[in-house]
Amino acid sequence: MSKRKRRNFCASFKAKVALEAIKERSTLSELSVKYEVHPNQISEWKKQLLTGVEQVFLSGKQVDKEPDWEKQLDELYKVVGQLKVENDWLKKKSEQVFGKN
Repeated sequence: MSKRKRRNFCASFKAKVALEAIKERSTLSELSVKYEVHPNQISEWKKQLLTGVEQVFLSGKQVDKEPDWEKQLDELYKVVGQLKVENDWLKKKSEQVFGKN
């Protein structure tokens, strides 16, 4: 018995099917037969479309799941570098005051 290969659908296909499901001109069963997709999958795409629809109206800003993560990473590297310099300086001063152990 051979395993059935998992199908991957492009975003435009998912959007098309989800929009038809939202319009409710056809039942999920009818859409399932028409597009050869399980009704549960259509329901999931519909839910994803409805939860992400507000992203379309964000005043022209590019939608990122991780906004400015590179900038945050640079800031963290700066902080780590500064703390390392301060730590090294304190070690040096403590050795001068208390002598090497």
